[in-house]
Amino acid sequence: MTQRRRYLKVLARLRRQQRKLWLSNSGDWQWLTSKPTPIASMNRLLWRESVPSLSFFVMLTLSGVISTLGLLAGSTATVIGAMIIAPLMGPIIGIAYAVAISNRRLMKRAGLTLLWGTLATVASATVIASLLGLQTLNDEILLRTEPTLIDLMVAMAAGAAGAFAKSRKHVADAFPGVAISVALVPPLSVIGIGLAQLNQDVFWGSTLLFATNLTGIIFSGILVFLWQRYGTLQRAQGGIVVSVLTMVVIGIPLAFSLNNLLVQANSREQVSHLIRNELPLSRRADLQAIDLQPDNGVLNITLEFAAPANSITAEDVRQSQAFLEDYLDRPVALTLRVIPVEEFLSPASP
Repeated sequence: MTQRRRYLKVLARLRRQQRKLWLSNSGDWQWLTSKPTPIASMNRLLWRESVPSLSFFVMLTLSGVISTLGLLAGSTATVIGAMIIAPLMGPIIGIAYAVAISNRRLMKRAGLTLLWGTLATVASATVIASLLGLQTLNDEILLRTEPTLIDLMVAMAAGAAGAFAKSRKHVADAFPGVAISVALVPPLSVIGIGLAQLNQDVFWGSTLLFATNLTGIIFSGILVFLWQRYGTLQRAQGGIVVSVLTMVVIGIPLAFSLNNLLVQANSREQVSHLIRNELPLSRRADLQAIDLQPDNGVLNITLEFAAPANSITAEDVRQSQAFLEDYLDRPVALTLRVIPVEEFLSPASP
């Protein structure tokens, strides 16, 4: 009973201190309240960003050039720099706003600006890739050819952030971060690289990624603008229906791609665990690296061991291959790379 009273006293004391702290810091903070940008100001802002001006095309073309060179060079920092200066987010947010307020003139203007900007970026990337003549596909390029549902969710979050930033002046500084997160220009540059190399997989994969980003941004942007009381649900229902249907169509291949990615990741983890803990050869030699590459039902496994010279024979390779095929119940092509280990001993002087 005494402990319970002590507990109640401590709790009452904490509540008094909390209330005292709250009252000491309370006051009239109306000047800090944030209100949406007035409709007239929002109209002027998005009309300005949706007009295909000279500055728009100059900045977008330069962004495409920087992005293409960064992708071909495999430079992540260069690609990020291209995202920051790209003005392509403006007309896309303009489309979302036009759908929310049912402004067909703004929608047409922003749509044409987006179309011409997209074509200009792809064309510049195609010309640069053709002139350089590089045929290699590095990780920076390949990462933008296999979109999944994760990319769609990122685009939706970025679209919501972009629309909210446009409706709040005090968070407008976050807009460059939105442009970086959704990465609109790099997929267009990869489309141009695919055209230059006549690579259908690169072209269609990057096209799907750009369509994913575009649809996700517009859909979430419409919802945020409606939440901020720009327009009404009745006016925007047509655009919302079209956006939802497009997301469903795009979401089917994205779902398959995500499923394949998860299956491959789980398979790699299982095979790596098997090799490191169950393979007899791993107990005799020091396993350095594992590389797994599925190819038409055959699992290509490359293992790198550090072991003394002549300690691993061709028979060890055949036994390891049979062991892996038996456990995995699938054909395995095994490649072993052995790094000779030499040991030198210098005894201590007497």
